Amino acid sequence: MKLRHYLQFSDFSRAEYDYLVERARWIKAQFKQYKPHHPLVDRTLAMIFEKQSTRTRLSFEAGVQQLGGSAIFLSTRDTQLGRGEPVEDMAQVVSRMVDIVMIRTFGQAILERFASVSRVPVINGLSNEYHPCQVLGDIFTFVEQRGPISGRTVAWIGDSNNVCNTWMQAAEIFDFDLHVSTPPGYEVEAERAGIYGKNHYEHFADPMEAARGADLVTTDVWTSMGFEAEDAERKRDFSDWQVDADMMKLAGRDALFMHCLPAHRGEEVSAEVIDGPQSVVWDEAENRLHTQKALMEFLLLGKLA
Repeated sequence: MKLRHYLQFSDFSRAEYDYLVERARWIKAQFKQYKPHHPLVDRTLAMIFEKQSTRTRLSFEAGVQQLGGSAIFLSTRDTQLGRGEPVEDMAQVVSRMVDIVMIRTFGQAILERFASVSRVPVINGLSNEYHPCQVLGDIFTFVEQRGPISGRTVAWIGDSNNVCNTWMQAAEIFDFDLHVSTPPGYEVEAERAGIYGKNHYEHFADPMEAARGADLVTTDVWTSMGFEAEDAERKRDFSDWQVDADMMKLAGRDALFMHCLPAHRGEEVSAEVIDGPQSVVWDEAENRLHTQKALMEFLLLGKLA
């Protein structure tokens, strides 16, 4: 197989995503029926963390083990990377000892440098710029709950962060409309998202208007990792961008609510919404496990019947 990496959502085609969604559906069904599926026997995943994690570590570590493989956890505190070893040198060594690598880091450039010399597939577990595994799981969750996402409307309310950037790329690939509403000064940087047209993206100054008629309303914390020094300022700036019951009433009749978690009830989302009947956040979190299993299988083995 030709070596492939997954560093941002735009790395795959629509046809490849259609395969991954169906493959994840099948893998999840096997899991729910307690049917073993071990295509990655004797394969090893290295997980490199610069940023803290709950869902990313758990879903990748459990996922590769459920596929018959094993995982090794590495943090910058525990490796020479934390003492200034060049990323390229670490990539040369790690990629000779394992079969696939997942990295959760700060700058996207670190992932790109690692992948440029890696002998094995590299997956972006999160960077400041993109979070492709999250949106892959989110789209699978929407399809599972409501059918195809093409032609639908997704409303992103809040910070124009890595998840927002990834939703912008997904809208282009899956052909749905993305409504984004951010406070002044926090607008989307289209060039950072790799999006230069506006065929699938529209910005709204009023978050209520962004959510009007949406099939999916989604958000994230107001203060992402690395921006903690801005927390008090962001709480003031984002105070009108909470997803609450009034906003969800403006969305489509069968609209879903998603959040990549962890969530701060009373800030970016009200407890009434995240714990209410339109919320699918727990299915969304679980589905990271199944979509990432499909992703690792695909990167290592290609398409399977």
